[in-house]
Amino acid sequence: MDLKTQKRLAANILNCGQNRVWIDPQELSEVSGAITKDDVRRFIVKGFIKAKPKVGASSARAKISREQKKKGRQRGMGKRRGKKTARTGKKVVWMKRIRSIRKDLVMLREKEKVTRKQYAKLYKMAGSGMFKDKANLHLQVTKMKEADIVKEEETVKKQ
Repeated sequence: MDLKTQKRLAANILNCGQNRVWIDPQELSEVSGAITKDDVRRFIVKGFIKAKPKVGASSARAKISREQKKKGRQRGMGKRRGKKTARTGKKVVWMKRIRSIRKDLVMLREKEKVTRKQYAKLYKMAGSGMFKDKANLHLQVTKMKEADIVKEEETVKKQ
């Protein structure tokens, strides 16, 4: 019993695909006699032919994934797509870095490990992107101190 024509007509009437058309299995012989659209409409009204509900994408897997990510899972190197800056922008990284360096600079000034002149110089250097991190800043501070000591020794020798 071929119901291709009936399914095609029903799909047209119900505004759905042929796969979504459901025909009552007990009424197959009766439905197979339908030739025109009017015949098919009659069977739709009787309830012998119906449109199955749309099947959406389940969000269960997405929900599980979201919960795992909350725990910190599924965030390894293998899951990452795109550049490093796709996850955290360059500006955000810069702000984080410069803020920590400047905070450290203020601490050094308050503890009087650097003079006001040195502070101003280091502040400008930090703003220009000279320091990669706080350790780099401290390295520069020690170099400045060593340079100051050498200068003092030279001035003492001249006198």
